Parts: sequence; C-alpha cells; structure tokens
Amino acid sequence: MKKYILALDQGTTSSRAVLINHGGDVVGIAQKEFRQIFPSPGLVEHDPLEIWSSQAAVIAELLAQKKIDSNDIAAIGITNQRETTIVWDRKTGEPLMNAIVWQDRRTAPLCEKLKKEGLEQLFRRKTGLVLDPYFSATKVHWILHNVPGAMQKALNGELAFGTVDSWLIWKLTNGQVHATDITNASRTMLFDIHTCQWDEEILRILGIPYSMLPKVLSCSESFAMAHSPIFSTPIPITGVAGDQQAALFGQMCVSKGMAKCTYGTGCFLLMNTGTTPVFSKNNLLTTIASKRGGTVEYALEGSVFVAGAAMQWMRDNMGFVKTSHEIDRLAESVPSSDGVYFVPAFTGLGAPHWDPYARGVILGITRGTKAAHIARAALEGVAYQATDVLQAMIEDSGTTLKEMRVDGGMAHSDLLMQFQADLIDAVIVRPKIMESTALGAAFFAGLAIGFWKNEEEIAGYWKEEKTFFPQKKKEEVKALRSKWSLAIACAKLWGTQR
Repeated sequence: MKKYILALDQGTTSSRAVLINHGGDVVGIAQKEFRQIFPSPGLVEHDPLEIWSSQAAVIAELLAQKKIDSNDIAAIGITNQRETTIVWDRKTGEPLMNAIVWQDRRTAPLCEKLKKEGLEQLFRRKTGLVLDPYFSATKVHWILHNVPGAMQKALNGELAFGTVDSWLIWKLTNGQVHATDITNASRTMLFDIHTCQWDEEILRILGIPYSMLPKVLSCSESFAMAHSPIFSTPIPITGVAGDQQAALFGQMCVSKGMAKCTYGTGCFLLMNTGTTPVFSKNNLLTTIASKRGGTVEYALEGSVFVAGAAMQWMRDNMGFVKTSHEIDRLAESVPSSDGVYFVPAFTGLGAPHWDPYARGVILGITRGTKAAHIARAALEGVAYQATDVLQAMIEDSGTTLKEMRVDGGMAHSDLLMQFQADLIDAVIVRPKIMESTALGAAFFAGLAIGFWKNEEEIAGYWKEEKTFFPQKKKEEVKALRSKWSLAIACAKLWGTQR
C-alpha cells in the first residue's frame, strides 16, 4: 500500500507541501514565500504564475528532501486561500491579470451600489454572505470591466474563472480539468448554498457568463489525475477544501457546536452548525463546512482580515524585529501593553463590523511607549478581534462555548493563547499537530480512496498539546474590552474621512 498523502497548502503569503502518513503524522514540509503586490492603498494582488511556480517548487523540494517519488503517494489533497480570484485564457492558460486577493478592497464602490439597489438581502439569502469586496463575485466583475477585451472573450467562452484551488487543479492537469469544491464555491458569492448550484440570477446581476465557472464537486471524491511533470507517474487528486473548512475538519470539529480558530495571515473562526444553515443576526457568514458522503454540513464563520499580517508589517515595514518569531519574545519583555491598543484594520474591518473603509490605528501611545508595548498590543489586537467574532457567534447559535480548538502560526504564542482564553472565558486547546489545514485536506483525500477507513479512525489521531484556562477576573476583562470598543470606533471614524 502507498505510504503517504500529499497535501498542497496554498496560502496567502506562502505555498507549502506537506507529507502525511497513515498514522496522521506530518513527516515532511516544504514552504516558500512569494511576493505580495500592493498597487495602491487597499489593493492586494498575487502573480498567479508565481503562485503556481512556488507550489511546484515546494512539491519538488519535499519529494527530494524525503527521497520519495510519485509511487509512494496515494493521493493529493488541496487546500487554499479562499476568495482570491484568478481569470485566465482557456486556450493559452495565461492569466488576464494578477490574482485579486481576498484582502483587496477595490470593489467597495460596487458593493455599495448593489446595496443601494436593494440587493443585499438577495445575496445574503442565497449565498449566506454579506455584500463585501472580500468575496470573489465583485472581483470577477471588476476584471471583466477593467481588462481590455475581457468581457468579449468571456462571452465567447474563452475565459475561465477560478479560486486558487481551481487554478492549481488546472495547472496540475495541464489544462484538462476546470473544477472546484463546494466549500470554495460557497465563498465566491455566486453560489446558492441551499440548492448547491451556481446561481443564475446573481450571475445575471453581475454580468458574469456561466461558461467561466468551474464544475463543483464535494470535498472528498475524485477530481482529476495530476499529470504534471513534477511527478513521475500520475497521482489522483481526491480532496479539496478552502483553508478554513479544511482546518475545521483537520481539527475534527465534526459535531454541531464545535468551533476552531485559525490564526494565520487573517484570523478565522468557524463553528459547525450541522446539516442546517444558521443565518446570523450579527453580521457573521453562513457557509458550507463540507460535503462528504453526500451530506452537506454548514458553519457560522467570522473573518478577521489582519492577524499574522500585522506581525509581518512590524517585521517588514517597521523593522521592529528581523523574523516574525521574535514578535512574541518582544511582547513578553513587558508585563502589559501599558494602555496601548492596536487595531490592525489595514484593509478594513471584517466580521462583525464589515467596514471596508476603516483603517489601522494605534492608540494610547505615551512617552514611555516602546516597540515591545506595540508588539504586545498587536498580539492582543488579534485576540480582541477574535473575541468580537466569537461573541456574535455564541449569540447567533445559542451555544455556550466551553472549548475552542486553535491552529495557525500565531497559535504557537502562549501569550496570545492565554490572553484569548481570558477574553472569551473558555478553554483554548492547542493540538500536538498544528498543521490542521493540511491535515484536513489530506483527510478528505485519504477518505475518498480508503487510505483511512472512516472519520472515527482519523479522529483518533487528534491529540492536544497544551490547554489554556481563563485566569483574568471578569471585571478586568470587561474594562479591557470596553477600551477596545473605543479603539474600534476610532478605526471606523478614520475611514469616514474619505
């Protein structure tokens, strides 16, 4: 029997290849960062060819590192940054322009226009999403109306649209397969989460031809055979899920009411709501958690746009540290943020505020403020944002949260995890294997081919590494969150001056 599942984890700032064995252990990782392109304030792009080349490079590096070839790999699972939008020519395979990243805010005026036309509830009812530049739909519209000749090519059936998973499948199959999975489709704002079909009314409103769209499959089934020159023999692609849904599955949050938070470039909280979609009264998203074995499960989601990206900003733009890992050490060098609050609304605010014009603010600075206080305020700012989302999630679901599972690069920070446990007054559980996103993609892929028997088997591989219990008094937490609310109001106020 073949030894491994290969998980391709294509993220916002780096591409990774992860090798996972039968015991659910990560036995090898290769990672490569790629360029972040900022044409002007609020705009974020990636080069799709660089996304592919970085992903191909880490696959080759991992196989060489572990001295294995394609014959050792049973299947490929793909997980990806969601909503990021790529449009390419079906004949040449060339992208029309750079990928428009999920963080990009250029379509805020279009979203406002659609709201004024009274269409917000239609989008919300069908897609479970709010009308915001975050999602793919308005990005596709922008490309069709701003790249010369794009609309005519689209009408002629010459263009393909896809999120990053679709782009990788296209490249891995040498342009033979144009497909996506149901979780990524549910993040485009073009997909009806009740009928589980592309919505023709929304496509008509936005002027997007149906011919551009990929075929939608479940998270765990045969998508295609990867025939890329990277591999000596073809390998089946049998698992695909957006990064946050993959992490939910990788954390084994498969029962109603279970929740996880991924602290990556952004910060994403998902709560499994079972087979019934729960619609939010607090500006959260209703999204598809997975489809496996014919059953569709849903989740409530809150998205914080900037988390780890704030650490990168302190490293790259401000020069506070040389590596992101040093942020934690710097923050721990002071006992508190000394009254400093940092709202990292670099690209607006996500859930539950949804303000695309808000901008980052650092408040409470005095003559005694040091880089360490700002670093600590940045870490705490991530926890405050997650708490805002979680509070809304608890109110919407009617569930009292006792435990939240965590993953992502920032979850390694004991300081952040303890502060998060204090703010939400619940237990934080950090697993031994932190590669939850890659694990989820691998589990989906492996289940489709019998690499693992069932969910019960893979659930046995999940083990906790450390648990954080609330320590702060409720009165102290209340005072801290009150000041945070003022900081959020300031970030929003700045955004009104445009």
